Amino acid sequence: MKINGSFDSRFGAVAGAFERNFAERAEVGAAVCVYSGDRPVVDLWAGLADRESGRAWQRDTMVVTSSTTKGFTATVAHLLVERGLLDLDAPVASYWPEFAAGGKQDLLVRWVLSHRAGIPFLDQTPPLSDILAWAPVVTAVASQRPLWAPGSAHGYHAQTFGWIIGEIVRRITGRTIGRFYADEIASRFGLDFWIGLPPRHRDRVATLYPPSPAAVSRWPATMLRALGGWTTRQMNLPEAQAAEIPSSNGIGTAHAIARHYAALSGEVGGARILAPRTLASACEIQADGPDQVLGAHTRCGLGFALPPSLGVASGPRSFGHPGSGGSLGFADPEAGVAFGYAPNQMGGVVLGDPRTTSLVEALYQCL
Repeated sequence: MKINGSFDSRFGAVAGAFERNFAERAEVGAAVCVYSGDRPVVDLWAGLADRESGRAWQRDTMVVTSSTTKGFTATVAHLLVERGLLDLDAPVASYWPEFAAGGKQDLLVRWVLSHRAGIPFLDQTPPLSDILAWAPVVTAVASQRPLWAPGSAHGYHAQTFGWIIGEIVRRITGRTIGRFYADEIASRFGLDFWIGLPPRHRDRVATLYPPSPAAVSRWPATMLRALGGWTTRQMNLPEAQAAEIPSSNGIGTAHAIARHYAALSGEVGGARILAPRTLASACEIQADGPDQVLGAHTRCGLGFALPPSLGVASGPRSFGHPGSGGSLGFADPEAGVAFGYAPNQMGGVVLGDPRTTSLVEALYQCL
């Protein structure tokens, strides 16, 4: 397997782990990037973007990153907080009045970001047409009655997280969350990452390959329900990639993921996305313990996953978000690094993909 790109000699263990993922863990195509401070020290890619045609993975190949998208969606929310446009302790209904239905009039924005809203899935799984159209699915979310008392427990809101935060952003700014991210963050920091892919970039997107049916059969039924029928086949549809699904269809490069987190935890190009105080608030522990959906111990801040939910290898002050396919973005301010990994072969575990773990373990060996 030819590994393309470059790496600082100090980070050779990451390059070695990346190569072993192809040799030992059935990697098809992938990229990994590490920033140290404001510069990339690992920027590698290899394999196939499309197995059937033999299309090779290139420097600018993008891929659907599943729930890694949530870290980008959370960033938009905190930028609005920093600008004084969003109050985390205000009811969602103060921005979106229809959301008060079903006894949700006092449900706080803070609880949505920390997966404590009690709406991990809808009573009726929405058809793909409703998801792509946006208005029908957020109308369904607004009318949904919580499964538990909001704020009393946490459970992974695999899709509803993005619909709720996305609609709040739209109500406040008049722009969709994808448009806001592109205008206010991606263009400013040179990030090749999209929530809602412009057609001109379609040819750069890698084909996703699903996990094995045996692996999926071991996922908790509540997790499958929370995914709302969102499948690998749907993720590969051009119309689904063009839509905005802020929990799960962010499309970008590993380099963009790492650069985003580098610009969150420090300065890149003399600027940073959020002020240190805003970021510190976003990373305060909000939920820690049994997850009502995943059936595992998870820990989260306000939209960001925290260790151990980032995997056992990441540092204790790390923050970011994993994706169910194995993708991952995070920063460790204490270590001064930011990490992005984006594969197109979806893994078979909800948390702790072995490919991702091997890369992160190798990274910390280098520090």
